[in-house]
Amino acid sequence: MESSMNGTDHYANTNPLAGNKTLQTLQQKYRYLLDKTTPHAPARWVAWALLLVIYGLRTWYLKGFYIVTYALGIYNLNLLLGFLTPQVDPELEGPTLPSKGQDEFRPFVRRLPEFKFWYSSFKAILIGFVVTFFPIADVPVFWPILLMYWFVLFFVTMKRQIKHMIKYRYIPFSIGKKSYGSGKGGGKGKGPGSDK
Repeated sequence: MESSMNGTDHYANTNPLAGNKTLQTLQQKYRYLLDKTTPHAPARWVAWALLLVIYGLRTWYLKGFYIVTYALGIYNLNLLLGFLTPQVDPELEGPTLPSKGQDEFRPFVRRLPEFKFWYSSFKAILIGFVVTFFPIADVPVFWPILLMYWFVLFFVTMKRQIKHMIKYRYIPFSIGKKSYGSGKGGGKGKGPGSDK
């Protein structure tokens, strides 16, 4: 009875790979690597960009796998929408206080956090790269139509998202926002009602 209360025994009962010690060790090392890279956002995004460039060069060299690339584009567009959307949709649940004309929707908590956005996109591009080694996935299509359709979908979706951001007055990025209590002087002169 006492062993069932232990978290590792519960994990062993729910994980189908629990019987294999080698796979468990690999999972632990993989998890450790992910935990180490979490705070290093610039390095992670550089690695993501390099993988995307490598994937692009591979598909350009092979002159194929347009369906795989289109699927990656749609999936990453979906991730981007989750990243730009607040966790609590003001359209469904109403705006939070304060509701003055100058205020923005606060607090802004993303539906999809930055790390999960990066991690999901990185995995998808990596899977897409691996798929390019299987010729069965190279379905012949007229790629300009796919590209045009993706751009139309992107612009329509972003237009709708930007209208939503303007209507509910929220900005998904912290660039240009006021910061309180930081900087020199303990944050004096930055808040409302200050003399400076």
